[in-house]
Amino acid sequence: MADLSVNLFHNMLKNPVMNASGTLGYGVEIEPLWKVETMGAYVTKGLSLMPHQGNPTPRVWEVRWGMINSIGLQNIGVEAFFRDYMPFFEQKNMPVIVNFFGFTEDEYIQCAKNIVPHRLIIGLEMNLSCPNIKAGGISFGKEPEAVRRLIDRVKSSTNIPVIAKLTPEVDNIADIAQAAYEGGADGLTLINTLPGACIDTHERAFKIRGGMSGPSLKPVAIKAIYECRKRVPIPIIGAGGIMDYEDCLSFFMAGATAIQVGTATFVDPFAIPKIIQDLGDFLDKNGWDSVIDLIGAACT
Repeated sequence: MADLSVNLFHNMLKNPVMNASGTLGYGVEIEPLWKVETMGAYVTKGLSLMPHQGNPTPRVWEVRWGMINSIGLQNIGVEAFFRDYMPFFEQKNMPVIVNFFGFTEDEYIQCAKNIVPHRLIIGLEMNLSCPNIKAGGISFGKEPEAVRRLIDRVKSSTNIPVIAKLTPEVDNIADIAQAAYEGGADGLTLINTLPGACIDTHERAFKIRGGMSGPSLKPVAIKAIYECRKRVPIPIIGAGGIMDYEDCLSFFMAGATAIQVGTATFVDPFAIPKIIQDLGDFLDKNGWDSVIDLIGAACT
């Protein structure tokens, strides 16, 4: 039987499949359907220093080839997550990647400090698509120097590996990846959503503005992974438009070490366990010994 395990930041994961941040809530919500430990690692909902209320409804809107979400980063805060939900992952012995954010640099730093190292926490995923309220709302992830400086400050505040989750809404994402690497990032998540909007033509009004995810993001993500892999020597977690195991193959062959599944779970709640099963079946059927052999296979 093919080996699906991958090594990420010196942690051996039983498979390279995770959820994208925010798409499985706090982990317990999926349990009536399938066990969260089916995945190689769980990625938390984006956590902030203090609880955050998020946006009013509508928050999610289906569009052709994808979905627009405008949750507004609603979350219970770092302290409440570790108090109320970390025991669940301890019972499961489940590796966790903590996604976190801030609206100022100092909030990022304090949030990172408040995440106490734990044997199950394999990385901190920094959401760099957040608006910097002290810089007129410009996303932290759009300017290389801001990325370099912020990651350097976070790295100085924690001993946990830091993963930079990058926005595709930039001129050259490889330049941002280079800045993240120079700031000390241990890995990248590529990519976050693209900004989009939907209009109700009957009401002649915007229905929702937010982040677009789903299949239409896949070509953008694959290009970003390929370009960033050529530029920086750190692991890449691929995300954006993965709907089935064949999409996973593309991401691995472009250079991703692991992948995250998001919108697919809204189409089919069983998408993640199906992807893991189908990935193993594909490797067995085609004579691949390990998923590691696929990483970067199209980049020669």
